[in-house]
Amino acid sequence: MSNFQEKVKALRTHHEELLSRKNEPVEWGNGIYEKYKYPIITAEHVPLEWKYDFNEQDNPCLMQRIMCNATLNSGALKMDGKYLLVVRVEGADRKSYFAVAESPNGIDNFRFWDEPITMPDDVIPATNIYDMRITQHEDGWIYGVFCAERHDDAQPGNLSAATATAAIARTKDLKTWYRLPDLKTKSQQRNVVLHPEFVDGKYAFYTRPQDGFIDTGSGGGIGWALVDDITHAEIKDETIIYERKYHTITEVKNGEGPHPLKTAKGWLHLAHGVRGTADGLRYVLYMYMTALDDPTRVIARPGGYFLVPEGDEYLGDVMNVAFANGWIADEEDAEHYASGRVFIYYASADTLMHVATSTVEKLVDYCMNTPEDGLYTAASVETIKRLIEKNRQTVFNL
Repeated sequence: MSNFQEKVKALRTHHEELLSRKNEPVEWGNGIYEKYKYPIITAEHVPLEWKYDFNEQDNPCLMQRIMCNATLNSGALKMDGKYLLVVRVEGADRKSYFAVAESPNGIDNFRFWDEPITMPDDVIPATNIYDMRITQHEDGWIYGVFCAERHDDAQPGNLSAATATAAIARTKDLKTWYRLPDLKTKSQQRNVVLHPEFVDGKYAFYTRPQDGFIDTGSGGGIGWALVDDITHAEIKDETIIYERKYHTITEVKNGEGPHPLKTAKGWLHLAHGVRGTADGLRYVLYMYMTALDDPTRVIARPGGYFLVPEGDEYLGDVMNVAFANGWIADEEDAEHYASGRVFIYYASADTLMHVATSTVEKLVDYCMNTPEDGLYTAASVETIKRLIEKNRQTVFNL
């Protein structure tokens, strides 16, 4: 065996050790969900064939010819007994693309399919595409709604000026994708999510209207809109269903994460909230619930964040960010069926993918029984005091 072949063998052994590594729950969590010791997908999980030229004559030093920077913000779906993530993979060239990673248990052993997704372009090609939300709709299609970014040609001298549009594609198998025209809206849109059911016979979207590519401006929060024809989707009227608030986790921005999960007590929503700090923007995850008979009516609004970066999750390309646009409610998990296990897939610092697990029962309990944000310090203190007094009475009655 040549020295080159030995290096290739060692490289493949090292890669396989990473892919097959067993994940373990982290002890002493918050009782709402379990986090896990290791990230589930990193840049190192990307197939070696996507990075290396294994022809010894062309690459005698076994260099990476195409480097990968990050894996993040993944849509999620369970299909044919496999847990599938449509991962945003970012190359060293800043261009993102989509690739499917598959796991037998949703927690570890994630392996990418042989090739990245070939996503057809709209009429005007996008410079970059990313952050796909996956919705298995009742019309029989699997939809991917994602951000299509293009240079803002209205500002020719500004190379950082960009526009964000919600792109739409659909598939039956996550392999062959059919591109539909981009969603037409009055404002820029970077976080658009398709509701899984028809509402009044129409397709329903959660939106995040923005005045610019980064700044929300007059955008008031998470929006809701109905569309007659998804093959030529146009939003004419938006209603804000979860508004932004001063001095809260949603002060700067907020947007829907994955599509909501239907439960016996209402729709479970996972969303992101953004506030400004002296060190930049802080992205956290939060939850809320809406009524089954009216997905625009909020029935539970637990105060504060649900999940934030912790420990090493804080570090990466964009510090202090937790973001999620994929989760799976696993009705086929025999071991946890009675409690309805939920896999929450989130990215840390725009760099790594992680999983947290909970149950439908726990998440509904969390939403229904966590106090709302009173919006003032005095209200927060009174909420704590009520809990203290309740615990005093509990101890007294024991």
